[in-house]
Amino acid sequence: MRFAKMRGAVLFAGLSIASNALWGQTATVEGSLSAFDVVNDSGQPVYGFEIQLEGALPTDLLYTLNGQRYGVASVIPYATGVYVRYQSPYDATTGRFTKSTPQHVPGSPFSWNDCYSAGTRYGVSGCEHFGQSLRPVQPGQITKVTGRWLVENSAQPGTLVALNPPAAIPFATWSVQPVTTVAAAPVVVAKVEAPEPPEAPERYGDAQWVKIFKTQLPRTVTADELTSDNTAVVPEDPSQIEVSWDILQADPPAGGKGNRTRGQKQNQGNLDANSRVVIRRYELYKYTGAYDALDHKVACADGTCTAPSAGELGDALSAQNTALNVTADSLTVTRTAGGNVAGAAGKISCGNACATFGVKDSVLSLTASAGNNVFTGWTGACTGTQLTCSVTLSGQMTVGASVAAEYSLSVGRSNSGTVTASPSGNDRALNCPGDCSAKFTAGTAVTLTATPPAGKSFVNWAGACSGTSPVCVLTVTGSTSVQAVFSK
Repeated sequence: MRFAKMRGAVLFAGLSIASNALWGQTATVEGSLSAFDVVNDSGQPVYGFEIQLEGALPTDLLYTLNGQRYGVASVIPYATGVYVRYQSPYDATTGRFTKSTPQHVPGSPFSWNDCYSAGTRYGVSGCEHFGQSLRPVQPGQITKVTGRWLVENSAQPGTLVALNPPAAIPFATWSVQPVTTVAAAPVVVAKVEAPEPPEAPERYGDAQWVKIFKTQLPRTVTADELTSDNTAVVPEDPSQIEVSWDILQADPPAGGKGNRTRGQKQNQGNLDANSRVVIRRYELYKYTGAYDALDHKVACADGTCTAPSAGELGDALSAQNTALNVTADSLTVTRTAGGNVAGAAGKISCGNACATFGVKDSVLSLTASAGNNVFTGWTGACTGTQLTCSVTLSGQMTVGASVAAEYSLSVGRSNSGTVTASPSGNDRALNCPGDCSAKFTAGTAVTLTATPPAGKSFVNWAGACSGTSPVCVLTVTGSTSVQAVFSK
């Protein structure tokens, strides 16, 4: 797992590693985030969890999620990296560790929410939630991330040692492919490696089923939000599935048979112009099907390993919620009550195309049209009520165009007299006789004043106004008519 040079502030959380910047247009990679649920399938109770960051320094650690059971983690440097350890206190009087994660009972009822203290079966589920945030001083220095359960050291009671093989957790590597075409969508890539290494040079590692969900959001997220019970952020709905099922299986160090291997899984897709984060969820399950007796390669019943057949899907192992916060230079247009906004060198026509990428410091011009309605003004990066505006692109920018319905207000008179309106209509001042009809924006409060000629009197209003006062205030909500009655 390698870092590449990045622009802007970089935040690495949950041990996921971000890389790269956009070259066709500028962008800021704000960092990758992740937090994971992991099931204790070690076959015994455990007393903590360890995250090993090969190549990291203590000064690279930015933030560590508190453990549900174990509280604040300890940061322990070693010669070529850092351990982040969640560990139980030890009671020397009783000779026991006071906190433990029970063994997960195979085949027992399980929900991902059981990995949290608020879950109904947290106490017996054998599942925990952890996460780590990093800001490496030297990008590229962290080469591997591994998670292991901790058990009591039989040679030194009261201390803990890490279990091998490592826990099956897919730690993701994020990157953004360089963009060379103006206004092209950046391609965001996430890659995970098979978490369990082979046990012999000529054999494959144990296999796991992986299911992948994906979503994008118009705001950045934090590692604290990446919990399995936060479905407003973490994609878990069937409609968000990116990969229904596939196999992860580490390749033999000495090579396999030359057939298709599944040592890593890479997924990529375009960043939406109005998005600030791409989020993926990886769920891992035991593969309980057949293996090739010679090299331990999976031998799925369907021949493709694209869906578990009967007897091939085992218990849950882990769920990795990981995200990349990134800001590309883009413009997003919103509008109200219809109308259209066009421009940005033909890239915006909203209604339909309401967002585009662009080049930093380029000037994009927009023009609003209201159709049969009325344009009431710009919001966001544009201001004022002129139909055109210009935006100098820098980062993710939004522009709102407000359009409102427009209705006619008509005034009739019985006998001689005048009726005036305040404010003036959008097309003319209403001053009857003369101009006895004008158009007003929906929601406008209009004051009508009836003035009789000398020797006459105002009698009353009819239609949308009523009463005998010569002044009527009405709010235009549709095409409206008013009758002013004067004495003969």
